[in-house]
Amino acid sequence: MDTSTKQNKKLKPKAKITDIIEKIVEAFLFLCALMAVLSVAVISVYIFIKGTPAIAKIGLFKFIFGMVWNPSADLFGIFPMIVGSIYLTLGSIIVGVPIGLLTAVFLAELAPKWLTKIITPAVELLAGIPSVVYGFFGLIVIVPIIDKIFGGGGNSLLAAIIILSIMILPTIINISQTSIKAVPSIYKEGSLALGASNIETIFKVIIPAAKSGILASVVLAVGRAIGETMAVILVAGNTPMIPEGVTSSFRTLTANIAMEMSYASGLQLEALFATGVVLFVFIMVLNLTLNLLTYKAGE
Repeated sequence: MDTSTKQNKKLKPKAKITDIIEKIVEAFLFLCALMAVLSVAVISVYIFIKGTPAIAKIGLFKFIFGMVWNPSADLFGIFPMIVGSIYLTLGSIIVGVPIGLLTAVFLAELAPKWLTKIITPAVELLAGIPSVVYGFFGLIVIVPIIDKIFGGGGNSLLAAIIILSIMILPTIINISQTSIKAVPSIYKEGSLALGASNIETIFKVIIPAAKSGILASVVLAVGRAIGETMAVILVAGNTPMIPEGVTSSFRTLTANIAMEMSYASGLQLEALFATGVVLFVFIMVLNLTLNLLTYKAGE
């Protein structure tokens, strides 16, 4: 028996062991992925099972488009909360996205390294601050300022927009900055070689090339804005009415659930689960729409 044959016989058991280990790792990774999917499925099914009976009892139209939320009188209309959630999300995106995107552009293309080393950790620190701390800051600082300028107590849509705009900045800045840096350098070099200025290159070449990643950051920011609860509760005033202006008090869908879930019972409890169903469907439709836009932007 020659030397090569002996070596092959020694290698075969090792190869089998390696294959077994790889299959075990693959099975473990599959179970992890399956757990994530099952978690979402179980939560979704539970919410729908608990929430749909209330929608059937109250009536879909009355529940979604009802203007009054008064559980003591069996009135469960969530339209003011839907409008409040939409206003808050749009306001925070209008304020937060331009600031976050321009900050990402500055850090990726214009800022010197020493300044980047200072700003980047500060942005990461923003992401690590608990939402209740943001809400407490808004309650102590932002709300009194708004009260002094506009009156009305200060607990308002404007206060919530300011706080939420700050909260979504880390998501927009980090993902947008990464997307901008991922643009091939040849794009920038070609633009500059054709006579474009550095600023023209950034806004006409680099940002359009990175638009899929930038839109992805907006999608995540929208999800954060819609789902935020604690910070909003502390500064919004929580009046279940459609806000007439940015200084008006309002209530979001998430705040409505969080405020009343601890003591709700009977139809009120079911109505809160039904609010979760509406919120779930709303977020799913919005995410699918934004993901579709992101996909088209990446083509």
